[in-house]
Amino acid sequence: MTLWRTPRWLAGSVRNKLLAMALLPLLVAFPLMALALALWGNAAYDRLLITKVRSDLAVANGYFDQVLGEVGSGTRGVAESQALYAALRPSRPVAQGFASEQLARARAQLGLDFLVLYDLQGRPLARAAPAGLSTSDAAEPVPSMPPAIRASLQAADQPARARLMQLEPEALAALAPHLMARLRIALVPTRNAAPDTREAENRALVVLATRAVRDASGQTIAWLSGGLLLNQNLDFIDHLNRIVYPEGALPFGSQGTATLFMDDVRITTNVRLFQDQRAIGTRVSQAVRDAVLGSGNTWLDRAFVVNDWYVSAYQPLQDASGARIGMLYVGFTEQPFRLVRYAMMAALGLIFLLVTVLSAALSIRWARSIFQPVQRMNRTMQLVEEGQSTARVGELDARDELGALAGHLDELLDVIDDKTAALQRWGEELDHKVAERTQELEASNASLQMAQQQLVKSEKLAAIGQLTASIAHEINNPIAVMQGNLDLMRETLGAHAQPVRGELQLLDEQIERMRLIVTQLLQYARPTEYAGYVESLDLNRTVNDCLVLVGHLMAQTQIEVQRELRCTRRVGCNRQELQQVIINLLINAIQAMPQGGVLRLVTQDWVPEGPHGVHAGGALLRVEDAGHGLSAEAQERLFRPFFTTKNDGNGLGLWISQGLVERYGGSISAANRSDASGAVFSVQLLTEPLAPTATPTNDGRPGAQ
Repeated sequence: MTLWRTPRWLAGSVRNKLLAMALLPLLVAFPLMALALALWGNAAYDRLLITKVRSDLAVANGYFDQVLGEVGSGTRGVAESQALYAALRPSRPVAQGFASEQLARARAQLGLDFLVLYDLQGRPLARAAPAGLSTSDAAEPVPSMPPAIRASLQAADQPARARLMQLEPEALAALAPHLMARLRIALVPTRNAAPDTREAENRALVVLATRAVRDASGQTIAWLSGGLLLNQNLDFIDHLNRIVYPEGALPFGSQGTATLFMDDVRITTNVRLFQDQRAIGTRVSQAVRDAVLGSGNTWLDRAFVVNDWYVSAYQPLQDASGARIGMLYVGFTEQPFRLVRYAMMAALGLIFLLVTVLSAALSIRWARSIFQPVQRMNRTMQLVEEGQSTARVGELDARDELGALAGHLDELLDVIDDKTAALQRWGEELDHKVAERTQELEASNASLQMAQQQLVKSEKLAAIGQLTASIAHEINNPIAVMQGNLDLMRETLGAHAQPVRGELQLLDEQIERMRLIVTQLLQYARPTEYAGYVESLDLNRTVNDCLVLVGHLMAQTQIEVQRELRCTRRVGCNRQELQQVIINLLINAIQAMPQGGVLRLVTQDWVPEGPHGVHAGGALLRVEDAGHGLSAEAQERLFRPFFTTKNDGNGLGLWISQGLVERYGGSISAANRSDASGAVFSVQLLTEPLAPTATPTNDGRPGAQ
């Protein structure tokens, strides 16, 4: 007998709490610290990369400014040279070929793409002939000064540095026709770029310096223009890239790149599109374009460049009027740094994991010394609950409060064991007395229930009989009047009744049907008045006779009859009433199988279970069909009056059949077959029933209302 029961969820709860207290700082605090460190480290690493690319952009911008300064100072040096002044003295005619050669040497020394000399009216005087041009080519007339350059001469003094300018193809052709081959750049479709309908970029981005050529008195006598074409200027961009990213400047195999844009088009770059093919003609993404060219901001972030992610820096380039006409870009591939970042995070995570595992092992070992005594006490209580009343905690190594608690628990279990044994003895004695009284009460209750059922049934029959007698009296009189008038109509009309003979016959049938319903109600309500004479019948023979009586119905269907008539006992019942019950069951089975099927009839001897009471058994009849079976609602209400599942039924057949069988001490029941392929009706009949006393009428039939 258990005095308490420890909930299952409580088992091991102390251990779990101790483990949670020991491991909570490790399993929660350490991961949170690792996550915070990883997030901080990731952000710090990104800031370092941005700082790196910002410094790279500063170097590239410094070099670009240096180029602008060198182009400006070089052009000024040529304009102020003694040789050029001597060629332009008024007392000596200018030899165009000699001046062009002087300019060509100066262009080669300065590394410029072009040098052109103009008079004060903008007419060309001479130009530098690049290497590879013939004398005849050099002798060709030089076009006039382009309007864009002439407009820039309106300023009082030219700046010391060269300026960026965006020239149309005609202006470049007038300034340096030998550079036209580098002008046109076919646009390459680029992912994420802004929509553009152009197929090529035909404008030129040049670094241009224009200086005045002065005489001894300081008067301007000519103009000298010199500069560089940036379109497809691979030497310039490669040199800039070597300055920003010298060999070994980037770790982990990262590649540094540099690019010059005119608007959003790469006009010179060392970013590769495919292996050795440079990405000239590709365009920058719309996000970078809007931020740099649209808003004038410097882009310092990761960006997708052509076909890979780069840590990128974009700076807008402006012309002399302040308009943004291009961009300067430097950046390096992000993937090597990303892999290093992941490796560092993985190493950091592994370190934290090792520290966590070691700390957890030490914490668990410390917590075990606390929860093991508690676990042993909990296990002891579980064993006691399962019926092992002799289970005890025993001696513990711990000499602290837990050890003392375990000793007190063993003492308490000993006391409970003694009290439980005493309670069990008292309980057994009480159970024995209760069992005796219960048997007496069950016997009395059974007798009371039987008497109550008989009383209720008698009251129901009395009420139904009284109601039925009243209904039969009120209905039989109109029925007799209708039947008499029908007979009078036939006699009066004679041969004239022939056209409505069918209707008259239908009225006869319906009157007979009403008379039959009234008779069936009286038969159930007044069983002693309608009980027939009891005979000793052969159930097998009676079944065969009933099959003959329903033979006309069987002939209309495709029903196969299987008979297993194994009954050897005779039953005591009225022949006509037993046939009425069997025929009713056969008709119900036939109607349950409109498409045909198997009708199985089984008879066998029946012996009641337990000691024989007022009877010693009898015979059992089972009628099994292959229809749809009985629903739960039908099984519950099947033997109630006026319940039917047929459109033309009155719901009295099974009700009457049950009354007839029970009148002779038998019973009838219904259920579905075990294979769920139909219904089965079982009729139990006694060998020697207590036959009711019946008083026949003068015509040999039971008395009728």
